[in-house]
Amino acid sequence: MVKIIIYAGLSISFDEAREILDSTEDIEVIYKRPIKRGDLSQALKEKPDIIGIVDGVFHQNSSVGHKEILEVINNGITVVGSSSMGALRACELDTLGMIGIGYVYKQYSTGQIISDDDVAVMLDKDTLEALSEPLVNMDYVFTNAVNENIINNEEKDELIRITKSTYYPKRSYSKTLNESDLDEETKDKLINFIRTSPDIKKEDAKELIRFIKKSV
Repeated sequence: MVKIIIYAGLSISFDEAREILDSTEDIEVIYKRPIKRGDLSQALKEKPDIIGIVDGVFHQNSSVGHKEILEVINNGITVVGSSSMGALRACELDTLGMIGIGYVYKQYSTGQIISDDDVAVMLDKDTLEALSEPLVNMDYVFTNAVNENIINNEEKDELIRITKSTYYPKRSYSKTLNESDLDEETKDKLINFIRTSPDIKKEDAKELIRFIKKSV
């Protein structure tokens, strides 16, 4: 029996995660709420074979520490990270055994983004619903909008300046667009593009879960 623990719930819901990987006769998958300091010491007692870190707390509680993750790795447990806290920690620990997955991890590992502020969101503690939009998602969408000739580079730079200057719990597409100098026609085109754009943190979470599924 292979035991897997995955910390998620925000970038991807537990139900969506289970559609990709759920418990079977040979695999036990345990989905837990976003990881915080101290959770891994408890996880060690459950003797998992693989731990996936997608979501974690940043300001509500102390974040999961590097030493905690290294202790898990030193105990022979595979640790994989993506999307949010998982991507951030994987970038910091990939030379020491943690595996990074997905777009957000690559952005951190190449130095395109460096701050945890880029993936931070305000969340509903009860439902784990995101109440703000992460900067990394918005930058991803605006970059693609440039590639699709919906906005130009100068307009994208303005949108990113507005987004970065907004405290992370208040970030949203509507706030950013309302404060921009985009004309109404461009705003309408961009809004339609946003509505059909993927949530890159969720896509990374799916990639992590598929990676784990292939590993067992």
